Amino acid sequence: MSELVTILGATGSIGRSALDVLRRHDERFQVYGLSAHHQTKELASLANQCGAQVVSVRSGQVQAFQNSTHIDGAAITVLEGSEGLVRLAGSTTADVVITAIVGSIGLMPTLAAIRAGKKVLLANKEPLVMMGPEIIQEASNSGATIMPLDSEHNAVLQCLDIGQTSNDSKGIKSDTPKSVVKIILTASGGPFIDSSISDLSRVTPAQAANHPNWSMGKKISIDSATMMNKGLELIEACALFSVDPNLIEIVVHPQSIVHSLVEYADGSVIAQMANPDMRIPIATALGHPERIASGASRLRIGEIGSLDFREPDENRFPCLRLARQAAEVGGTAPTILNAANEIAVELFCKELIQFNEISKYVDKTLEHVTVDRTRDFETVTQADVEARRYTKQLIRSSTISI
Repeated sequence: MSELVTILGATGSIGRSALDVLRRHDERFQVYGLSAHHQTKELASLANQCGAQVVSVRSGQVQAFQNSTHIDGAAITVLEGSEGLVRLAGSTTADVVITAIVGSIGLMPTLAAIRAGKKVLLANKEPLVMMGPEIIQEASNSGATIMPLDSEHNAVLQCLDIGQTSNDSKGIKSDTPKSVVKIILTASGGPFIDSSISDLSRVTPAQAANHPNWSMGKKISIDSATMMNKGLELIEACALFSVDPNLIEIVVHPQSIVHSLVEYADGSVIAQMANPDMRIPIATALGHPERIASGASRLRIGEIGSLDFREPDENRFPCLRLARQAAEVGGTAPTILNAANEIAVELFCKELIQFNEISKYVDKTLEHVTVDRTRDFETVTQADVEARRYTKQLIRSSTISI
């Protein structure tokens, strides 16, 4: 019998990659539900193509979906707004939920899917940044399976496979083997890895969103350019693998061939390598513990020639340092970091601040907003709201000297 799959964020790059993998295994998987925030007509087309039974659209877009020329809206149940998204994520019908939403808006639906005991494939990193250990505990309580889709965390899971997974496909466990001495996440360095600090002040949103290796959404691409994306992944890895920040190292690897490495006590370092194609971690997570075809091109080792690695420059990319500090502080500090960054990136995209001001506004917000050691949904939500409010206030008053 086919497994029923829901994709939250179906019209984005991760959602489309997931649909491509599912089409290759239509005897094993069937699409149940889809969601999109902005691209309502495109969602209608996708729902028609894959036979989705339920969709979720943003508030006020139900009529637009039903009026779409691409689909007979009466054949599909249409949910609306944040409540509809949570209902779709927590539906008892689907077996698998893929969270490909961008930003903190994914927290509530991610919790709903986990509390419903689903197999949850996480591409939306912000929920784990905001409430990582608590979400892992929720999964333990409900029996949910968590599989990371970020290529780096998916790679770590593969490198830990013998010690971290079991034949019942439960994916992430609550502890990392004691024989692990270091988890190494690789970073491409983005489009400005060799740019001077002075050059970064002239970067445009279009340039920042033009990633050299990966096809990603605008927000994630800009986070990659500032290296905040890697900082958020560091915080996420702490939760996923139950390790302290000091056990996680970041290395810059411009080719994006080695996706992560794990170092063991005997001196062995195990790496996962593949072409930069998100269909690979998606297929790995969907099929686990089996390996299924992804559709990605094969890696030709002999043609690579050499692989380059270097230390990250935190003077040029201070977001990485700020994220590590937030991870070390704990509590609501990662939530404050993430909220401030979301606001700063949004206003950079509107060309209201410069590229190298993003980290400065995040830093000032971290200094001002009080960190709460308690981390439940209410506390995290309050910290998120306060951090956003303060960052907007900072930018309006232009109090930072560049």
